[in-house]
Amino acid sequence: MLKNGLNYGGAVTLLLMTHLSMLGIVLVRGSFEKPMDLVVLSLAVLILDLAGIIAAAIYRQMTYTLDLMLLGILNMSLIFQSCFGGVKLDIKHLITCVAAMVACELGFLLTRNHEWIRRQKKYIYILIGILILAILTLTGGRSMWITFKGFSIQPSEFIKPCFVLICAASIVELHKKIKILFFYVSVDTLCLLAMTVVIFGLQWWCRDLGSLPTFAAIFGCALVCRLCYPRAKINKPAIAAMCVGGVLIAMVAWVLAPAYVQERLHADIWADPYGKGYQQCQALIGIARGGWLGVGPGHGHLAQVFAYESDIVFSTICEEWGLLYAGLTVVMILIMLTTVLMNPPKSYYHATMTAGVVAAFVAQMALNIFGSCNLIPFTGVTLPFISAGGSSMVTCGFLVGMLKAGQSPLFHHEALKRRQERKRQKQPAKKGKVSA
Repeated sequence: MLKNGLNYGGAVTLLLMTHLSMLGIVLVRGSFEKPMDLVVLSLAVLILDLAGIIAAAIYRQMTYTLDLMLLGILNMSLIFQSCFGGVKLDIKHLITCVAAMVACELGFLLTRNHEWIRRQKKYIYILIGILILAILTLTGGRSMWITFKGFSIQPSEFIKPCFVLICAASIVELHKKIKILFFYVSVDTLCLLAMTVVIFGLQWWCRDLGSLPTFAAIFGCALVCRLCYPRAKINKPAIAAMCVGGVLIAMVAWVLAPAYVQERLHADIWADPYGKGYQQCQALIGIARGGWLGVGPGHGHLAQVFAYESDIVFSTICEEWGLLYAGLTVVMILIMLTTVLMNPPKSYYHATMTAGVVAAFVAQMALNIFGSCNLIPFTGVTLPFISAGGSSMVTCGFLVGMLKAGQSPLFHHEALKRRQERKRQKQPAKKGKVSA
């Protein structure tokens, strides 16, 4: 049984009906030159559905809710991406969807044991350092992308799960403090603060300030969890100092923001609709043109605008599928994130990890959607699970695996105690045989 009350068969039926209804819309309203293009897309979606359903049934675990919801969202994304500008299977996006599902299982297996993660903490710091060094040396300038023979990768995406893990793994060490001046501080907290400053400095140097709110959201959740940690015993002066320090940092960042950031904060996109404001103006026009039900899959004009499949993908979906379907997609992602609240995490590590992952997803979704709608300055951040991009998809899959780990934790010390207890029960019987 699933935790939401649906049995496995009911959830699978709902999943298949969702994708079949979308394929039916493509058949009726889609723009495709050859019927075979729609047949290939349908086969790819159904085969991926069946493979995920069978794998979830074979791979036993406490709950399948996140697995099935991730599969549903990824196949919705595959249908969206394969219909932009005309119906044809997007093989590259299909591969990234499969990679995201594999990364999900990998994230689940690697992060569910908090004791193991604590022992690997120094290696996580080293991994972040390697990723930062790769960005500084292999991007060829102040960029976040490494490009090699037409293949590109964004190492900064992989920093996100590592940053969440060090935030969660170091929280247990809060009771181990040393005195510096008038404050008792944790060494792990100082290391985390130093790493946060380094990551923020990297984003600043590479002029990728759009990702800063995501890392700030992760760090903010970690900070709140530290203040609420029962054994932390953080005094009021320390809390006041952190609040004042946060306000000062925000004010300094606002004043010292680069010229291009200041320009975005005060830009009027309609003053230059065919220049600097072209992308956002076209995104808004696409949303208005699509209305509630859209112009039909493949009939949109945003497919001719730069980054239609990534940075402004929400507007592209609104144009072709309508605001109703775009909103439904966002709601499904939010439901997947809130399912972790149905089963409270079994430890403070898992609680902090879950909070950090949800914060990262919510911040990134808000930046993409509000930026596409011109409610905030355009940041160029991808929409999780929906935007095209291998680095983003793999990272999102791994983060969902971390959410699963929070639902189905593994405590090795309990299994060890049970094995030791069984050994103690067998020892008297062996001694009796020898004496006889």
